[in-house]
Formats: sequence, C-alpha cells, structure tokens
Amino acid sequence: MSTVAANPYPSVKIGIVSVSDRASAGVYVDKGLPALQEWLSRALRNPLQFEPRLIPDEQAAIQAALIELVDADCALVLTTGGTGPALRDVTPEATLAVAHKEMPGFGEQMRQVSLHFVPTAILSRQVAVIRDKTLIINLPGQPKSIAETLEGLRDANGKSVVPGIFAAVPYCIDLIGGPYLEADEAVCKAWRPKTAVRTFSV
Repeated sequence: MSTVAANPYPSVKIGIVSVSDRASAGVYVDKGLPALQEWLSRALRNPLQFEPRLIPDEQAAIQAALIELVDADCALVLTTGGTGPALRDVTPEATLAVAHKEMPGFGEQMRQVSLHFVPTAILSRQVAVIRDKTLIINLPGQPKSIAETLEGLRDANGKSVVPGIFAAVPYCIDLIGGPYLEADEAVCKAWRPKTAVRTFSV
C-alpha cells in the first residue's frame, strides 16, 4: 500500500480579495479570486488555506476586509481590482489607510513589468504595505496581468528578464515574522540571502 508523504513546509493562510462593484453584485462572474488562488497554488509548495473576499469598490468595506484578514493571521493578503484612476478605484487609499509601513518597491516593480505590455501601466496605482505581521499587496485586475506581475518576464529560453514581485515576497514575510514560504522555482524563483535559506526533508 502506497503512502503519501506529509508536506514538510509550514501551513500558510493567505487572504485574497477581489474588489469589484459589478462582480460583487452578481452582474458577472468574478475572475480575480480564482486567478489568485490558481497562481498561488502553483507557485507555493506550502499547504495553503485561502480566505477569499469579494467586495464592492467601497473604501470602508475594503479597509474592514483587510483588517479582518490581518486579524485572522493571514501572512499575505493579495487584492485585485480598484487600482486605476477612475473615481470608484479606491483600493490603494484603503490599503494605505490600514498600513503600519509602506513598501513602495512592489508597486514600482509591478508598473515596470506591465510597461513591457501596455503604455497605460503608468496609470496603475498599486501599493504594498505591512500591517502587523502581514504583507498586503494590490495587484492588477486582469488574471493575465496578475500572473505577469507576480512572475515577471522571461526570454525564449526561460531566463528571467524582469523579475516579478513574488520573488521578494517570501523573504519579506520572513523579515516581518511570518511563516517560511517555499516557492516552486518552475513558476517563480524566490530570493533569500544564503543565511536565510532553510531546508526541509521532503
């Protein structure tokens, strides 16, 4: 009788938030939450527990959801939607309102990746912050753009040309006291200094 080896990596709770007036009202099917869950399930080797939220473009509702997910011990919270210049796009404002520290490099790199595809990437306002021991990152609204900004760009031989933001996420979570995230290098190679690398018996 065959046995399945237990996953040696720490369990991780991740909040995923899709911000959309119409999807939250049932006008169309939300694509943000499935895209986030699918990518994270491929990218991480840890056992994952997702905390999904589908909410309208209301700053108070977004702030409440982010605080709730942090209080529920999510190590990482990813949002999608509501980061453009339209009047109803208030996800960055809500994210900054609950922040203890801002992490501007994430937003800068996301725009750098997206500019390889569309000149309108300069209109995106994604931010990343830390609240308590949780990293919160705003991502673009389209599933394709979500994957591109997380993974980065590769050439025809698979070599990284522009790093995606997720390469820095596991070490950031290390530094703020969260669980050790083990990324699958076939999807996105995470970077840590050699002194921070841990090995697990698989």
